[in-house]
Amino acid sequence: MCKILKTVWWIFPVWALLVSVSFSAEVDLSKPRVPLEKLKESQALKNPYETTSKNIEKGKELFQGKATCFTCHGKTGKGDGLAAPGFDPSPRNFTSAAFHAMRTDGELFWVIRDGIPGTAMMPMVGSVITEDEAWLILMYERSLGKK
Repeated sequence: MCKILKTVWWIFPVWALLVSVSFSAEVDLSKPRVPLEKLKESQALKNPYETTSKNIEKGKELFQGKATCFTCHGKTGKGDGLAAPGFDPSPRNFTSAAFHAMRTDGELFWVIRDGIPGTAMMPMVGSVITEDEAWLILMYERSLGKK
């Protein structure tokens, strides 16, 4: 028995570290990702698209394709994409209803358009997608928090 303990003593600390790193970014959902000097401006932005199943599907196609959101956020938006390990903070989990309740469409749009300073979230509008496509993507991201 002691031989086994001596051999596997490191498993628990490594597991604890991996779990804490995996969930570190989701600890404080209320922390704004938009710089404070831009927060009111971003919150005033309104989605020009009606929330329809067709628009949500267009957003999903962009999220999982052209926009490459899935690379970091995962195919189902849980923040578990192939590029996610090692990011601090980790990519957002869009299946969190609590997160969506704290954010306006304008804030989410701002993040897609302008990125998040100090994180791996880069500006997407202009380099990868259009503003119209960003609004559709955020509509899909919103739908993930309702499941």
